[in-house]
Amino acid sequence: MPESLTAAEIASQPDCWLRAADVAAAAAGRLPQRGERVAVVGCGTSWFMAQSYAALREQAGHGVTDAFAASEFPFGRTYDRVLAITRSGTTTEVLWAGTRLRSAGVPVVAITADPHTPVQEAADQLVVLDFADERSVVQTRFATTALALLRVHLGEDLTAAVADARTAVAAELPGALPAAEQTTFLGTGWTYGLAQEAALKMREAAGAWTESYPAMEYRHGPVSITGPGRTVWAFGALPPGLADDVAAVGGTLEARQDLDPLADLVRAQRLAVAVAERKGLDPDRPRNLTRSVVLG
Repeated sequence: MPESLTAAEIASQPDCWLRAADVAAAAAGRLPQRGERVAVVGCGTSWFMAQSYAALREQAGHGVTDAFAASEFPFGRTYDRVLAITRSGTTTEVLWAGTRLRSAGVPVVAITADPHTPVQEAADQLVVLDFADERSVVQTRFATTALALLRVHLGEDLTAAVADARTAVAAELPGALPAAEQTTFLGTGWTYGLAQEAALKMREAAGAWTESYPAMEYRHGPVSITGPGRTVWAFGALPPGLADDVAAVGGTLEARQDLDPLADLVRAQRLAVAVAERKGLDPDRPRNLTRSVVLG
């Protein structure tokens, strides 16, 4: 079977992250500054990247950072800057939010793959990642490259993460993963957004039954769906006792704590493609989806 567009774009991520580091330096003045009160908005995958960035920014001591689905933005709150993440620059809810915020005098910065779209009218400034744009409907490299950019802006050195991503692109997936009946993704702190995104990728590309939760919430109900032939995939550190809980109900635990969690997301993206192909589906053409949601 020929390699899908999605698979090729997944494999390109380590190089995209390296380029993002250069963009971060050039765009430093446009991105949120230390001490600012910031909101981050997006839809779907971009919202989950917003969640991860918000947790990282607060963890790094840069200031209050909230993440919202663009359609749920609380316009009664006050922010020094709003960051919008939008691959296409055409997503209706992001444009609505940006336009309304700008009219209220709130600075809006958009991270996008295409500056020649309506987002240029809904934001004061743009940060362009055109080299990470995608032909596939399913987002992979744009989202992770945006988060890589923001991690560098927070002062992180992604050298190890890039190396881990190269490992994640090349390594074989354990055979039990594509064959699993159901997968639950877990994360803590900033990796909860990654868990949300991993589950979405599986649903989008493969129509698979997946769920995602904060790792400590797993015992509060979700453990009931785990059993033989089902997988729990944890991003980052495991809470004490979780591995024993999964084993006790007969589930399979996948936890690569030797990899940067963003690189581990690359493995989850590859799993989504593998599951799609196992089911005879085309990951480039997911059911019921378009590249951007544009409302009439």
